[in-house]
Amino acid sequence: MIIDNFHSFTKAQCLTLTPIFPYLCPMNQIKMVDLGGQHAKIKDELDEAIGMVMQTTAFIKGPDVRQFEEELADYIGIAHVISCGNGTDALQLALMALELPTGSEVITTDFTFVATAEVVRLLGLVPVLVDIEPDTFNIDPIKLIDAITDKTKAIIPVHLFGQCADMDAIMDIAKRHNLYVIEDTAQAIGTEYTFKDGTKRKSGTIGHIGCTSFFPSKNLGAAGDGGAVFTNDANLAKKISSIANHGQGDQYYYQYIGINSRLDTFQAAILRVKLRHLNEYNKARQNAAAYYDKAFSGNPLLQIPKRNPSSTHTFHQYTLKVLEGKRSELEKHLNDKGIPNKVYYPVPIHANKPYTDSCRYNIAALESALSVSNQVISLPMHTELSEEQLKYICSTVNAFGL
Repeated sequence: MIIDNFHSFTKAQCLTLTPIFPYLCPMNQIKMVDLGGQHAKIKDELDEAIGMVMQTTAFIKGPDVRQFEEELADYIGIAHVISCGNGTDALQLALMALELPTGSEVITTDFTFVATAEVVRLLGLVPVLVDIEPDTFNIDPIKLIDAITDKTKAIIPVHLFGQCADMDAIMDIAKRHNLYVIEDTAQAIGTEYTFKDGTKRKSGTIGHIGCTSFFPSKNLGAAGDGGAVFTNDANLAKKISSIANHGQGDQYYYQYIGINSRLDTFQAAILRVKLRHLNEYNKARQNAAAYYDKAFSGNPLLQIPKRNPSSTHTFHQYTLKVLEGKRSELEKHLNDKGIPNKVYYPVPIHANKPYTDSCRYNIAALESALSVSNQVISLPMHTELSEEQLKYICSTVNAFGL
């Protein structure tokens, strides 16, 4: 049987051919996130770490939790890391610790995962949604300034897709208006920001508080849920730690209204192993992104991710903008060819029913968020992408529209 061009085959045809010619259909091996491949390479380390937890039976607040907090603090360059149950809890703990008056306004981006606005609303505060820079997808500092009122108490910049927001501008605005800054760095762990004076800081260590998620698909991902809060303020750290433990100080004596949010020992043990590989993981993502950039830079239907020269990019997602209203067509094309893809995010926060009437925003000033939500598409991005897979993805994408 002679096959001249296997790239022209549909997913269904390849499924038929794969048992006979497994090498012909690399798209069957492509995953949006390949945790199985990643974990296989560190299986012995993971088995040992998990086995030690089983031996000690210290399943809650075991020694691995404290050790992971210390190792992560050292990695990102911060005084205090307080682990918790998930990234959403991290944001909630940060806001609870600030004790903002009911009805206070918290400014954040309209183009992100809903958790950022969700916790603001849950605490009786008002999310103020502002537009993004159309090329970096991060919050627009100019629009941020326009949204400040006498009720504004905090800003939550989201370092979307792995690249820092304009923290020079944001920190300057916060200082001038006496506002707290809570960084949402769930998608940008390990990203480094360079300030105008040459100072370098890791994402999550720049504002008053940083928050992250260890959801399995994140650059530093657990084998379940997990999160953490960062701060250099010892008093805030002590308060956040207490609130995460029911508001407890000494056992059975409570200082605050709290919640129950903790990183279990199994997850901490797994994260300790994966933290040792994080620079390697981020580098693999950056290499894959560079391959995509080169392949797509001349495609008139696509706009590759713009780099902020002040920030590294750790590519939690590789997100293209599809021009001329052709995103849906490209989605179908990729699906037909067996290439996974995802739209992050198809609807800005303000357009979701629970937030339409519970947030403050100016619909006329959300032009970029509305536009981008109809253009973006994310391609497979993980640590295990092979050159063969990247070549197939790129040739398939570039064949679209020709």
